[in-house]
Amino acid sequence: MTFHEGGDFEGGRVQSRGPGRGIAIGGGVTGLVVVVLVTLLNGGNLGDVLNAVGGGSQSGGTSQGTTIQRCSAEQANTQRDCRLSATVQGLDAYWQQALAAQGTPFSQPPVVSFTSQTSTGCGAASSSTGPFYCPTDRTVYLDLGFYDQLQSQFGAQDGPLAEMYVTAHEYGHHVQNLLGTMSKIDHQGTGATSDSVKLELQADCYAGIWIGHAATTKDPQTGVVLLDPVTPQQLSNALAAAQAVGDDHIQQQSGGGVNPDTWTHGSSAQREKWFTTGYQKGTLAACDTFSAPSL
Repeated sequence: MTFHEGGDFEGGRVQSRGPGRGIAIGGGVTGLVVVVLVTLLNGGNLGDVLNAVGGGSQSGGTSQGTTIQRCSAEQANTQRDCRLSATVQGLDAYWQQALAAQGTPFSQPPVVSFTSQTSTGCGAASSSTGPFYCPTDRTVYLDLGFYDQLQSQFGAQDGPLAEMYVTAHEYGHHVQNLLGTMSKIDHQGTGATSDSVKLELQADCYAGIWIGHAATTKDPQTGVVLLDPVTPQQLSNALAAAQAVGDDHIQQQSGGGVNPDTWTHGSSAQREKWFTTGYQKGTLAACDTFSAPSL
């Protein structure tokens, strides 16, 4: 997926931070794929990870940084930091319109790109934490080096749309927060039919919605479409990313058996299914994983 030729992104939406302070813990309350993967690969226990995620200390301080400034479409197509900035602006434009259409007040989530480690409203985060959304400060946090791990450790195919999928998934958690979904569920449960899995699959579905509409979403400042239509290869890359971070795939990589009772994000097949559902159907109603007869 490429940004439309001639596009111009004003910047200022993504804060870029250098190394922060504090030790690394398990990030936000929704459960973090990378923490789970790293722990399992090193012989750790998934239950310990979930306890760490749920019981992480709250940190009010944050390390300061700069914002990613104006980027052209050409830069967004070739430079990872510009691509993140432009993707966030594309998500802003779509979700503001989509939520307004159903009468839900919209607010933009702050987005932080960090290196090494940083403090958040959900506790300290490090490069091993991976991308996550913190509902306490309503902020999306990403270490851009995760996209290299997505390929080298998870086996996902490289591609800008795979990166956009990850960003759109975390932004999807913010949409869930605005809709009140996060406040209504059990965040502590695990397993293939748990609320945690349903929340993650719904965020995958919301990412699919955005990617399906991105080529028709216009820049509110210029009236020009933000992105070109998705090619089959680009869509394949995004689906590969969704499959790569499935709980069953992660557990297989650990060298152990697949145990659905410990899942927090859903299987590879489920993540691909719900991303595809959002992409093809394009409505919030289609992404109601909590009422679906099966996941």
